[in-house]
Amino acid sequence: MLTEMLADMLVNKKKLLVAVTASAFFVGPGLVVSASANEGGAHLEKANNDVANIASLQRGARNFVNYCYGCHSAQYVRFNRVAADLGLTEDQLIQNLMFTGERPSDLMKNAMPGPDAARWFGRQPPDLSLIARAKGTDYIYSFLKSFYLDPSRSTGMNNTVLPNASMPNVLWELQGLQRKEEVGKADEHGNIEKQTTGFTEVTKGTLSEEEFNQFVRDTVNFLDYIGEPMQTQRRKLGSSVLLFLFIFFGFAYYLKQEYWKDIK
Repeated sequence: MLTEMLADMLVNKKKLLVAVTASAFFVGPGLVVSASANEGGAHLEKANNDVANIASLQRGARNFVNYCYGCHSAQYVRFNRVAADLGLTEDQLIQNLMFTGERPSDLMKNAMPGPDAARWFGRQPPDLSLIARAKGTDYIYSFLKSFYLDPSRSTGMNNTVLPNASMPNVLWELQGLQRKEEVGKADEHGNIEKQTTGFTEVTKGTLSEEEFNQFVRDTVNFLDYIGEPMQTQRRKLGSSVLLFLFIFFGFAYYLKQEYWKDIK
Protein backbone atom coordinates (compact mmCIF):
# COMPACT_ATOMS: atom_id res chain seq x y z
CA MET A 1 0.00 0.00 0.00
CA LEU A 2 2.78 2.43 0.95
CA THR A 3 4.65 1.59 -2.21
CA GLU A 4 1.60 2.37 -4.35
CA MET A 5 1.08 5.73 -2.59
CA LEU A 6 4.70 6.72 -3.18
CA ALA A 7 4.45 5.70 -6.82
CA ASP A 8 1.28 7.79 -7.27
CA MET A 9 2.93 10.81 -5.64
CA LEU A 10 5.92 10.49 -7.96
CA VAL A 11 3.68 10.29 -11.04
CA ASN A 12 1.76 13.41 -9.95
CA LYS A 13 5.00 15.32 -9.37
CA LYS A 14 6.20 14.24 -12.78
CA LYS A 15 3.02 15.53 -14.43
CA LEU A 16 3.32 18.85 -12.59
CA LEU A 17 6.97 19.26 -13.62
CA VAL A 18 6.14 18.49 -17.25
CA ALA A 19 3.30 21.03 -17.21
CA VAL A 20 5.44 23.76 -15.66
CA THR A 21 8.33 23.11 -18.04
CA ALA A 22 6.08 23.08 -21.08
CA SER A 23 4.37 26.29 -19.98
CA ALA A 24 7.70 28.01 -19.56
CA PHE A 25 8.80 27.03 -23.04
CA PHE A 26 5.54 27.99 -24.72
CA VAL A 27 5.32 31.35 -22.93
CA GLY A 28 8.98 32.13 -23.47
CA PRO A 29 11.25 34.48 -21.52
CA GLY A 30 10.65 37.52 -23.69
CA LEU A 31 6.87 37.60 -23.73
CA VAL A 32 5.48 40.55 -21.82
CA VAL A 33 1.73 40.94 -21.76
CA SER A 34 0.70 44.53 -21.24
CA ALA A 35 -2.78 45.96 -21.10
CA SER A 36 -2.65 49.70 -21.66
CA ALA A 37 -5.54 51.98 -20.93
CA ASN A 38 -6.86 53.91 -23.89
CA GLU A 39 -8.88 56.83 -22.57
CA GLY A 40 -10.09 57.97 -25.98
CA GLY A 41 -11.16 54.57 -27.26
CA ALA A 42 -8.88 55.04 -30.28
CA HIS A 43 -7.21 52.13 -32.03
CA LEU A 44 -3.64 51.59 -30.85
CA GLU A 45 -1.01 50.96 -33.49
CA LYS A 46 1.77 48.44 -32.88
CA ALA A 47 5.05 50.09 -31.94
CA ASN A 48 7.13 47.03 -32.93
CA ASN A 49 10.12 48.43 -31.08
CA ASP A 50 13.20 46.40 -30.21
CA VAL A 51 15.25 47.30 -27.12
CA ALA A 52 18.11 45.13 -28.42
CA ASN A 53 18.57 47.56 -31.34
CA ILE A 54 21.36 49.82 -30.02
CA ALA A 55 21.28 52.18 -33.03
CA SER A 56 17.56 52.74 -32.46
CA LEU A 57 18.16 53.39 -28.75
CA GLN A 58 20.86 55.94 -29.58
CA ARG A 59 18.51 57.80 -31.90
CA GLY A 60 15.75 57.52 -29.30
CA ALA A 61 18.00 59.04 -26.62
CA ARG A 62 18.74 61.94 -28.98
CA ASN A 63 15.03 62.42 -29.63
CA PHE A 64 14.22 62.30 -25.93
CA VAL A 65 16.69 64.97 -24.83
CA ASN A 66 15.78 67.26 -27.75
CA TYR A 67 11.98 67.00 -27.66
CA CYS A 68 10.95 65.58 -24.26
CA TYR A 69 13.60 66.40 -21.69
CA GLY A 70 12.78 70.11 -21.58
CA CYS A 71 9.53 69.32 -19.74
CA HIS A 72 9.76 65.67 -18.69
CA SER A 73 12.41 64.01 -16.56
CA ALA A 74 13.61 60.43 -16.28
CA GLN A 75 14.68 60.66 -12.68
CA TYR A 76 15.32 56.96 -12.08
CA VAL A 77 18.04 56.67 -14.74
CA ARG A 78 21.59 58.00 -14.68
CA PHE A 79 23.33 59.54 -17.68
CA ASN A 80 26.39 57.31 -17.37
CA ARG A 81 24.22 54.18 -17.21
CA VAL A 82 22.57 55.20 -20.48
CA ALA A 83 25.98 55.86 -22.03
CA ALA A 84 27.32 52.46 -20.95
CA ASP A 85 24.28 50.55 -22.23
CA LEU A 86 24.14 52.47 -25.52
CA GLY A 87 27.88 52.20 -26.26
CA LEU A 88 28.63 55.92 -25.88
CA THR A 89 31.87 57.41 -24.58
CA GLU A 90 31.76 60.08 -21.88
CA ASP A 91 32.64 62.74 -24.47
CA GLN A 92 29.80 61.61 -26.74
CA LEU A 93 27.45 61.61 -23.75
CA ILE A 94 28.36 65.18 -22.74
CA GLN A 95 28.27 66.56 -26.28
CA ASN A 96 25.05 64.90 -27.43
CA LEU A 97 22.84 64.17 -24.42
CA MET A 98 23.81 66.63 -21.67
CA PHE A 99 22.95 70.27 -22.32
CA THR A 100 22.49 71.74 -18.85
CA GLY A 101 25.85 71.11 -17.19
CA GLU A 102 25.00 67.90 -15.33
CA ARG A 103 27.65 65.43 -14.25
CA PRO A 104 27.65 62.02 -16.02
CA SER A 105 26.76 60.36 -12.73
CA ASP A 106 23.64 62.51 -12.24
CA LEU A 107 20.07 61.33 -12.64
CA MET A 108 18.18 62.55 -15.68
CA LYS A 109 16.20 65.28 -13.92
CA ASN A 110 15.20 68.35 -15.88
CA ALA A 111 15.47 71.91 -14.65
CA MET A 112 11.84 73.00 -15.12
CA PRO A 113 10.39 74.18 -11.78
CA GLY A 114 7.24 72.35 -10.75
CA PRO A 115 5.13 75.50 -10.11
CA ASP A 116 6.03 76.97 -13.51
CA ALA A 117 5.19 73.71 -15.28
CA ALA A 118 1.83 73.52 -13.53
CA ARG A 119 1.06 77.13 -14.47
CA TRP A 120 2.00 76.68 -18.12
CA PHE A 121 0.40 73.28 -18.74
CA GLY A 122 -2.25 73.05 -16.04
CA ARG A 123 -0.33 70.27 -14.32
CA GLN A 124 3.28 69.23 -13.87
CA PRO A 125 4.49 67.04 -16.77
CA PRO A 126 4.97 63.48 -15.47
CA ASP A 127 8.29 61.74 -15.12
CA LEU A 128 8.79 59.32 -18.03
CA SER A 129 11.07 56.75 -16.41
CA LEU A 130 8.31 54.16 -16.08
CA ILE A 131 5.76 55.43 -18.62
CA ALA A 132 6.36 52.53 -21.02
CA ARG A 133 5.72 49.99 -18.26
CA ALA A 134 2.65 51.86 -17.03
CA LYS A 135 0.98 52.56 -20.38
CA GLY A 136 2.64 50.18 -22.85
CA THR A 137 4.70 51.00 -25.92
CA ASP A 138 1.73 50.79 -28.30
CA TYR A 139 -0.06 53.47 -26.29
CA ILE A 140 2.88 55.89 -26.41
CA TYR A 141 3.51 55.23 -30.11
CA SER A 142 -0.14 55.88 -30.99
CA PHE A 143 -0.38 58.90 -28.69
CA LEU A 144 2.58 60.69 -30.29
CA LYS A 145 1.08 60.16 -33.75
CA SER A 146 -2.50 61.13 -32.95
CA PHE A 147 -2.45 64.90 -32.42
CA TYR A 148 -4.89 66.84 -34.57
CA LEU A 149 -6.02 70.46 -35.02
CA ASP A 150 -8.63 71.61 -32.50
CA PRO A 151 -9.23 75.40 -32.26
CA SER A 152 -11.23 74.93 -29.06
CA ARG A 153 -8.09 73.91 -27.15
CA SER A 154 -5.64 76.44 -25.73
CA THR A 155 -2.78 74.70 -27.52
CA GLY A 156 -4.76 74.49 -30.76
CA MET A 157 -4.31 70.72 -30.72
CA ASN A 158 -6.06 67.67 -29.30
CA ASN A 159 -5.36 63.95 -29.25
CA THR A 160 -7.54 60.95 -30.06
CA VAL A 161 -5.72 58.58 -27.70
CA LEU A 162 -5.79 60.99 -24.73
CA PRO A 163 -8.57 63.54 -25.32
CA ASN A 164 -7.95 67.05 -23.93
CA ALA A 165 -4.32 66.29 -23.19
CA SER A 166 -2.40 69.19 -21.62
CA MET A 167 0.68 68.34 -23.66
CA PRO A 168 1.17 70.38 -26.85
CA ASN A 169 2.20 68.63 -30.04
CA VAL A 170 5.95 69.17 -29.83
CA LEU A 171 6.52 67.07 -32.96
CA TRP A 172 4.24 69.08 -35.26
CA GLU A 173 7.10 70.43 -37.37
CA LEU A 174 8.32 66.89 -38.06
CA GLN A 175 4.91 65.34 -38.65
CA GLY A 176 3.03 68.32 -40.06
CA LEU A 177 -0.50 69.29 -39.08
CA GLN A 178 -3.46 66.99 -39.54
CA ARG A 179 -7.23 67.12 -39.21
CA LYS A 180 -9.32 64.38 -37.64
CA GLU A 181 -11.90 62.68 -39.84
CA GLU A 182 -15.08 61.34 -38.21
CA VAL A 183 -18.26 59.52 -39.16
CA GLY A 184 -21.50 59.36 -37.22
CA LYS A 185 -22.75 55.95 -36.17
CA ALA A 186 -26.07 55.28 -34.45
CA ASP A 187 -26.07 53.09 -31.35
CA GLU A 188 -28.90 50.74 -30.30
CA HIS A 189 -30.84 53.66 -28.82
CA GLY A 190 -30.61 55.78 -31.95
CA ASN A 191 -28.02 58.18 -30.53
CA ILE A 192 -25.36 59.32 -32.97
CA GLU A 193 -21.81 58.67 -31.85
CA LYS A 194 -18.86 60.08 -33.71
CA GLN A 195 -16.05 57.68 -34.50
CA THR A 196 -12.61 58.64 -35.75
CA THR A 197 -11.82 57.12 -39.14
CA GLY A 198 -8.39 58.64 -39.65
CA PHE A 199 -6.53 61.86 -40.29
CA THR A 200 -6.19 64.20 -43.27
CA GLU A 201 -2.93 66.05 -43.82
CA VAL A 202 -3.26 69.84 -43.64
CA THR A 203 0.40 70.84 -43.89
CA LYS A 204 3.43 68.70 -44.62
CA GLY A 205 6.09 68.07 -42.03
CA THR A 206 9.85 68.03 -42.49
CA LEU A 207 9.83 64.21 -42.33
CA SER A 208 8.01 61.77 -44.58
CA GLU A 209 5.41 59.50 -42.99
CA GLU A 210 7.86 56.58 -42.92
CA GLU A 211 10.63 58.73 -41.42
CA PHE A 212 8.29 60.15 -38.79
CA ASN A 213 7.07 56.67 -37.83
CA GLN A 214 10.68 55.59 -37.35
CA PHE A 215 11.39 58.73 -35.32
CA VAL A 216 8.50 57.94 -32.97
CA ARG A 217 9.43 54.25 -32.83
CA ASP A 218 13.00 55.13 -31.79
CA THR A 219 11.69 57.46 -29.09
CA VAL A 220 9.34 54.79 -27.77
CA ASN A 221 12.19 52.29 -27.86
CA PHE A 222 14.28 54.51 -25.60
CA LEU A 223 11.37 54.97 -23.18
CA ASP A 224 10.89 51.20 -23.13
CA TYR A 225 14.60 50.75 -22.37
CA ILE A 226 14.74 53.23 -19.45
CA GLY A 227 11.67 51.56 -17.92
CA GLU A 228 13.82 48.44 -17.38
CA PRO A 229 17.46 48.83 -18.49
CA MET A 230 18.18 45.18 -17.60
CA GLN A 231 15.43 43.64 -19.72
CA THR A 232 17.71 42.51 -22.56
CA GLN A 233 20.06 40.77 -20.14
CA ARG A 234 17.08 39.35 -18.26
CA ARG A 235 15.67 37.77 -21.40
CA LYS A 236 19.03 36.26 -22.33
CA LEU A 237 19.45 34.90 -18.80
CA GLY A 238 15.88 33.55 -18.88
CA SER A 239 16.62 31.56 -22.03
CA SER A 240 19.74 30.05 -20.43
CA VAL A 241 17.82 29.14 -17.27
CA LEU A 242 15.05 27.44 -19.26
CA LEU A 243 17.61 25.50 -21.29
CA PHE A 244 19.27 24.34 -18.06
CA LEU A 245 15.91 23.28 -16.60
CA PHE A 246 15.07 21.35 -19.75
CA ILE A 247 18.37 19.43 -19.67
CA PHE A 248 18.12 18.92 -15.90
CA PHE A 249 14.59 17.56 -16.31
CA GLY A 250 15.92 14.91 -18.71
CA PHE A 251 18.59 13.77 -16.25
CA ALA A 252 16.12 13.84 -13.35
CA TYR A 253 13.58 11.79 -15.29
CA TYR A 254 16.05 9.06 -16.23
CA LEU A 255 17.43 9.02 -12.68
CA LYS A 256 13.90 8.52 -11.40
CA GLN A 257 13.44 5.66 -13.86
CA GLU A 258 16.59 3.99 -12.54
CA TYR A 259 15.59 4.39 -8.88
CA TRP A 260 12.04 3.12 -9.32
CA LYS A 261 12.49 0.52 -12.03
CA ASP A 262 11.86 -2.38 -9.62
CA ILE A 263 8.65 -0.87 -8.19
CA LYS A 264 5.46 -2.03 -9.89
